[in-house]
Amino acid sequence: MFWPTTSPALHSLVSGLRRDFDAVTAGLSTPWSSGQVEGHVTRVKLLKRMGYGRANLDLLRQRVLLSP
Repeated sequence: MFWPTTSPALHSLVSGLRRDFDAVTAGLSTPWSSGQVEGHVTRVKLLKRMGYGRANLDLLRQRVLLSP
C-alpha cells in the first residue's frame, strides 16, 4: 500500500535511492565492503589534524607511512 507524503526529506531519500538503484543493490548483495579503506581514510585525517599548523606535505607523508 502506498501513502503519499509531503516530507521533503523522505522525498529526497526515495529519489536518491531510485537514482542510485544499481549501487544500492550491489552494496546490499555483494560480500565486499569498503570498511578497511574508510578506516585508513579516518586514520590519515587524524594524522592531518594532529599536524595542523606546523606540518608540510613531506612531514604528513612520513607520518602516514610510518604510523601503524
